[in-house]
Amino acid sequence: MSTTETKEQAPQPRRRLSRDERHRQLIDVAWRLIREEGTEALTLGRLAEHSGVTKPVVYDHFETRTGLLAALFREFDARQIALMDLALQTSEPTLASRAGVIASSYVDCVLLQGREIPGLLAALASSPELEKIKRDCESAFMEKCRAALAPFAAGGAIAPAGLWAMLGAAEALSYAAANGGITAEQARQELVGTITAMVARKPRPSGGS
Repeated sequence: MSTTETKEQAPQPRRRLSRDERHRQLIDVAWRLIREEGTEALTLGRLAEHSGVTKPVVYDHFETRTGLLAALFREFDARQIALMDLALQTSEPTLASRAGVIASSYVDCVLLQGREIPGLLAALASSPELEKIKRDCESAFMEKCRAALAPFAAGGAIAPAGLWAMLGAAEALSYAAANGGITAEQARQELVGTITAMVARKPRPSGGS
């Protein structure tokens, strides 16, 4: 056997990640840190340590912890909207079908991300900037729901208060399912009932008694 055949193969140099690949890695590690240690443990320094990069790399992508939390929430929101949009495109033009799509999309997206979502949402309340991002995303979500459900409502209109009540129920039921308090199917069915009742409710008169 020749010397070249017995010589150990030299290790291949590690491939340098592109900026998009590095961003994806950092986001994935951040979600894992929240899942394993909680949102309070997520700092840019710890993210750098667990990602095997220097702090300046992390700061280059997110600048601040607020920026990191905002990026995580925007990713969650975009995934949720994409799931709902895709399902609405193939849904039947009925109230039951549309309500089922909205309920399943919301609950399933929370369950897909896991228990880290409640902690992330709690962290969003820590600053006006993050709270505004959350409210903007919620408004966009409710507008999509309104557009999908309005054709089945009396007078073709759904009151904003009803949409906020629906959103509150969606959050509470999804988090209960994520924490094992109820099953995912129970969360979906209860949310469908909430949505259906909201749409069927007759609008209140705008005038006096």
